Amino acid sequence: MQTIFQKKVKTLKKIVLLDGYNLIYRARHSRMKKGEYSTVFNFFRSLRPLVGNFNPDIVYFVLEGVPRKRLEMNSEYKGQRTYHDKDNFRTQRKVIISLLKEFFPFTVIRHPDYECDDVINYLAVEKHKDDDVTIVSTDTDFIQSISESVHLFNPVSKKEIKKVEYDYVAHKALTGDKSDNIIGFTGIGNKKAENLVTSKDLLTEFLSIQENKEKFEHNYEMIKFHDLTSEKDSFEINKAVNINWEDLKIKFSEMEFNSIIGKEKSWENYTKTFKQLEREIK
Repeated sequence: MQTIFQKKVKTLKKIVLLDGYNLIYRARHSRMKKGEYSTVFNFFRSLRPLVGNFNPDIVYFVLEGVPRKRLEMNSEYKGQRTYHDKDNFRTQRKVIISLLKEFFPFTVIRHPDYECDDVINYLAVEKHKDDDVTIVSTDTDFIQSISESVHLFNPVSKKEIKKVEYDYVAHKALTGDKSDNIIGFTGIGNKKAENLVTSKDLLTEFLSIQENKEKFEHNYEMIKFHDLTSEKDSFEINKAVNINWEDLKIKFSEMEFNSIIGKEKSWENYTKTFKQLEREIK
């Protein structure tokens, strides 16, 4: 009979979830300029300290899918956004993703029919619910994922974002989200929304008006993360195998990333950060 002292204790793993496009767009707007590969350079220059700070066992790089369910609910979802390719951004984005898939010991993952946010939330609160998880993103929607074991780190402010004491999704359902083209209620700002969601009586009174109730429930469904438990077999997953760091050095050399590869010690330190992840990716 196995005693309590003989039972195997599950080792808590450190998981880092990188919000892929969020970080790539951040690199796009960095002040460092490296010609036609500026975004690529800025991304990989910032990647090493970002990963190294957390000393993770597993890193996921999560990509976007098509938000089909949200578009079914609102065809204008994110419809106000404008995009340009003046800096050859689309090509640079493809280069970044291609290099990550081939040379970095990350799990590159996406679901074709759901947003990156939904996938990250699933990984954080379901797949790795027994691990220590850090989400790296400037997107405040991940506040709804925060718990004792799930942390949210803002790579711009370099600070951990704290969980709020009220229902974050309800608050945002009232104020709306301009970046996603979700329209809030006229006259309700952050302070009034907080008063409503922290008072059951006030919110009940507000939602007693049918028009308010319908709009609130619609917004709530748009903002909250989808449950992907039944979708886990549909994820598109890439894991690099037999990584050749010298080949990556050649790629970086061709793009003249000299501050990364220029000195042998610099390159050694750069690759050391990622090599420790190889044992988990296999």
